[in-house]
Amino acid sequence: MSNDRVEQLESTVAKLESTVEGLTDELIEAKERIRVLEAELDAETPTRVPDRRGDEAGTVSGDETPEAEPDEVAEAAADAEGETETADEETEDSGSDDIIVA
Repeated sequence: MSNDRVEQLESTVAKLESTVEGLTDELIEAKERIRVLEAELDAETPTRVPDRRGDEAGTVSGDETPEAEPDEVAEAAADAEGETETADEETEDSGSDDIIVA
């Protein structure tokens, strides 16, 4: 019986060692991917100096947002209002007086 217990413990230790090795490899790979992503992010970070505006009045530089048409503004406002009303209805239907702070 003692021999079975020793074999069981050795098997458990082998499984745990294998798991630790696998997790260590995954951690190393994840750290490397994070370094690569951070390097890409640092390379894409814009400077604080703004780009010069184009000489033509109708051109829009990469940092500027074009003006929305009045119809688009009205449509977006209506959509936002509809979403707010839906959210209010859901809050009223919940029957909960709890305040949730995000």
